[in-house]
Amino acid sequence: MGQQVRDGFVELYGTEPEGVWSAPGRVNLIGEHTDYNDGFVMPFALPHTAVAAVSRRTDGILRLHSADVEGGVVELTLDALTPESDKNWTAYPAGVLWALREAGHPVTGADIHLSSTVPSGAGLSSSAALEVVVALAVNDLFELGLQRWQLARLCQRGENVYVGAPTGIMDQTASACCEDGHALFLDTRDLSQKQIPLDLAAEGMRLLVVDTQVKHSHSEGEYGKRRAGCEKGAALLDVDALRDVPYGELDAALARLGDEEEVVRLVRHVVTEDERVERVVGLLESGDVRAIGPVLVEGHASLRDDFRISCPELDLVVDTALASGALGARMTGGGFGGSAIVLADVADVNTITKAVEEAFAAAGFTAPRVFEAVPSPGARRLS
Repeated sequence: MGQQVRDGFVELYGTEPEGVWSAPGRVNLIGEHTDYNDGFVMPFALPHTAVAAVSRRTDGILRLHSADVEGGVVELTLDALTPESDKNWTAYPAGVLWALREAGHPVTGADIHLSSTVPSGAGLSSSAALEVVVALAVNDLFELGLQRWQLARLCQRGENVYVGAPTGIMDQTASACCEDGHALFLDTRDLSQKQIPLDLAAEGMRLLVVDTQVKHSHSEGEYGKRRAGCEKGAALLDVDALRDVPYGELDAALARLGDEEEVVRLVRHVVTEDERVERVVGLLESGDVRAIGPVLVEGHASLRDDFRISCPELDLVVDTALASGALGARMTGGGFGGSAIVLADVADVNTITKAVEEAFAAAGFTAPRVFEAVPSPGARRLS
């Protein structure tokens, strides 16, 4: 795909790009809605990537084009970039340059041509891949000297402030920092990282992603509500973030919340989810990969019943997969649609896939897209 994007750049702009970069989408193994609560997450990079061919400009102009979107080159003036003024795909790459310049980095413009194989709207961080690939290219071309975690933080700022989406730090960090054959154990408070080996094939297992092809329109408003509820819980419990509520003291903390029924549910999910991430890390490090299956199932129940962000399609994937022999399954990503993950023995993959497809057909749902998730490299320069 790198050569294709390079050729597309030449066709658009009439010159060779200075380089080509890629950044992956991600799937989250465990640790959902913990990142904006200063908690733990455990994503890994997918083989699906956003690829960018980029050259520097010195005149304060940003030119953007995507092979995946109808329309010509979009030309923007860096000095005129204003938060929340752009409701199109261009807000993601433009927001990165805005954030870099806001942080004082001398970025003077760029010509960018993009193409992505990360499924959009599937909860696999197609937007973070777009942001990170542009950030890495600009960091290299302008010799800014920023570390991967710093690029991730600037991409998050671009998405939070420029795009206006209240996302946590996980997606950008996963895209920037994941390593081939590993999951990334990330502490979202101090951004400390540990690469955890995840070689499912060696254990005779596969991890499937089931993209339900569903994107419920109310997801963004509901996401904001959950976040506000978590912040309310932290305030009522007098802690900086829900990450500071010890798992062993959860019952006492919930009792202190009294009749705040919604806040109780949100707090219970976040505190137990952080504990599940730590449990999965322990199981993987001890080589007991199969035992993470039930932990994934626990996580789904918590997201469905306490956080209430699942939907009929996601529940159908999980229930059908488990009934067909899966070792574990759960929804992944922000919720209200998107994707579920399924951990299965190799011998059961076809049976499970067929059962899920048949269940969707019987329920009258759009056919799901099923593919294998292989822990892949993070962002890198291709040429």
